[in-house]
Amino acid sequence: MINLKKVLAILFTAIILSLTSFVAYSQTNVQHLHFYFDDDTIDIVTDTTMIVDFKSSLSQEALELFYASISKANCKPIIDTLLAYKEKNNLNDWLYYQLIRKTAEQMAPKAENYLRYTLYKWFLLSKSGYDATLGIGKDELLFYVRSNENIYDIPFYTKDGKQYVCLNYHDYGKIDFDKDTIKETAFHLPEAQNPFSYKVTRIPDFKQSDYAEKDLQFSFRGKVYHFKVMMNPQVQAIFANYPIVDFESYFNIPMSKETYSSFIPLLKKNIQGMSQKKGVDYLMRFTRYAFLYENDQDNFGKERRLSPEQTLLYQYSDCDDRVALFFYLVKEIYNLPMIALLYPTHITMAVSFDKPVGKPIVYNGNKYSICDPTPQTEDLRIGQLANNLRKTPFKVVYEYNPGKK
Repeated sequence: MINLKKVLAILFTAIILSLTSFVAYSQTNVQHLHFYFDDDTIDIVTDTTMIVDFKSSLSQEALELFYASISKANCKPIIDTLLAYKEKNNLNDWLYYQLIRKTAEQMAPKAENYLRYTLYKWFLLSKSGYDATLGIGKDELLFYVRSNENIYDIPFYTKDGKQYVCLNYHDYGKIDFDKDTIKETAFHLPEAQNPFSYKVTRIPDFKQSDYAEKDLQFSFRGKVYHFKVMMNPQVQAIFANYPIVDFESYFNIPMSKETYSSFIPLLKKNIQGMSQKKGVDYLMRFTRYAFLYENDQDNFGKERRLSPEQTLLYQYSDCDDRVALFFYLVKEIYNLPMIALLYPTHITMAVSFDKPVGKPIVYNGNKYSICDPTPQTEDLRIGQLANNLRKTPFKVVYEYNPGKK
């Protein structure tokens, strides 16, 4: 006769041992990632199956082995966490890529194995839904993503009418893309369908303790104005490898909350009581004389376009940078129609007032007055253009009209 109590006891013991074994297995197969990003501490729990070595030399076969291994991994927890953070914090694609970079650094440190680090960036971005690809050069593993936007200083290739731009070419210094053959790999994840956008719609909310005061000053109509603007050097890091984008994208990059709140209200206070034209003149001269001028080649060794906050942050800036800052200030304080005028060696801005000043530029039915925010040999007023540009043809490269939807 079967002893029911004994059977139940054996079953109960087996269940307890199974649960204990499962918990022990779960605990030993879990990895915790812990790092700082965007004024937050990021905690990600992921499976240790996501940890895949890459010790081979660069080849198609080695990449295939890595892909075969990591494709078996349980990547859902980490991808779900990253995408949930992106959604919750309204991260644009460029900031999300910075989050991907930091996550990859935790899993596969760049300094230890650059190829493995790049593979993790590619895998995480692809699993997040972005159409990313890999290319093998002579000794380089190049990481591309599809973008439908105009990007001007990044190597790219076109396939089936789609543009793929290189995200990591800067890590290799100079690559002769005309002479060196870059072979695209065949890896394409089914969920990797979305294009990547370089439009930056917000700056992270950094910790207040990360900011420091920067003193700025300029003279307007015989009075010296002083500013103590809160600046964060981490803004430089965010845009360290940011490419040259179209004028609309970079003119509309916002400021961080801390910088904005320490600067814009003071500007508004200073121009309170001024007429609109006098206030715009104030903003034009602030942008022109509160910073030292230096062209990008001397300043950075290459062409760059600084966002408004970067222009405040750096000691030197050129005409591109000042036009972006001036546009931002006029838009933020007066929200007037504006056009950007590109000359062969210069860019400037023109603003639409109720009544134009000087000889206006007529564009799409509006009359615009030149407001040059870059220092010239002459002290130009509103409506005046430098002598060497008066007979030079220009192109309107951006129109801002707040009345248009």
